Amino acid sequence: MASRSSKTRTVAAGAGADPPTSAGQSSGSSTTTRHHHSGPAPSFPTHNSPRTWLLTAALSPLAVRLIRCLLSHGDYVVACLPPHEIEHDERSAEFRDLIDECKSARKDRDGWKDRIRGIRCDGHMSSCGAAVAEAVQVFGRIDILLCCRSEAVVGTVEELSTTPATQNLVRDQFESIFFTQVNFIKAALPTLRSQHTGHIIILSSIGGHIGTPGMSMYTAATWALEGFCDSLAYEIAPFNIKVTIIPAYADIFNNAPNIRDMLISVLNTDPDTAIPETTDSDAMPSTPASTSLEPEMGHGDVFYRYPRLPPGAADKLVMETVHALTAIGGHENPPSRHIVGAEGAIAVQEKLKTVTEEMEDFVDASLAVDIFDSVLEEEARANQEQEQSLVLEPSPSTG
Repeated sequence: MASRSSKTRTVAAGAGADPPTSAGQSSGSSTTTRHHHSGPAPSFPTHNSPRTWLLTAALSPLAVRLIRCLLSHGDYVVACLPPHEIEHDERSAEFRDLIDECKSARKDRDGWKDRIRGIRCDGHMSSCGAAVAEAVQVFGRIDILLCCRSEAVVGTVEELSTTPATQNLVRDQFESIFFTQVNFIKAALPTLRSQHTGHIIILSSIGGHIGTPGMSMYTAATWALEGFCDSLAYEIAPFNIKVTIIPAYADIFNNAPNIRDMLISVLNTDPDTAIPETTDSDAMPSTPASTSLEPEMGHGDVFYRYPRLPPGAADKLVMETVHALTAIGGHENPPSRHIVGAEGAIAVQEKLKTVTEEMEDFVDASLAVDIFDSVLEEEARANQEQEQSLVLEPSPSTG
């Protein structure tokens, strides 16, 4: 989860939901153990001068590690900071540590503080425009726009429609993943167009290809952003502006039915982020006499949680994606899509294979609705002959 999402919002399950399992356990289905590794060292495409990166959200574990690689390589970084997150001490701790590194006297950090610029930006159009203008004023240009803002709302479709609070979560999900990123793109396009070069990278998720129970709104917002970028790529290609979508992979999309249990297990490892337990009455069967029309405490409640991971675990989760970003960012001929990790590639291949097989099974039904040119021509001739006969037939008044 940490490889893509900055925050997890979990909607409390009502009576009848599967109970959360403890860390390391599964609720009845087999799990696949993934052996993480630190990943290869970052590599960069050949370029003649340092590039300027603009990150739409710079507080995630991935963003902090990417910034460190970029500064070490000699690039410039504009780090956009969501105000409500930069004020969260725990959420912004890693980024603040990075800034302290940049200001330190370490020889391997020499010049870092002059090549990074933090800008508070809430994602609204005016704020995004101001951030782009400041980036150009400070560093002269923007070479790579990295859209990496993300947070996941976890809850079933019915849970997310029970109260005004949960309904607002749906809007917030689209605001953070879709509209905020679109605002950044629209704000940066005039600059990229005037430069006649640029690269827009969308850090997406495997959820843009595979639907997952409990992640309906996250998946829908991700698909919306990817569809927007697919169309955008054709519009800006004449200006030498490239678009690349990079779906990162996380194990939560592997065993889809257990996603709530897997997330709750991670959150419950720390007392400060643990999900409150429901009362014993939740496990009792309901009767007409015991059923109330009033909402119960804990049912449909919204919990805002930041999963806590040790630095070593966070490194292993995100470094594969960091390597992909550094290798593709600013490339002369980048791919339109690049899926990170073998598991992600296999998952997408399996999904495409299923779609292809279903198309082949129903190909006759698809072809049956086609109207061929010969049929159209025959109908056109028949209509024309009918119109001519009506014109030639004398009317009763002239007879």
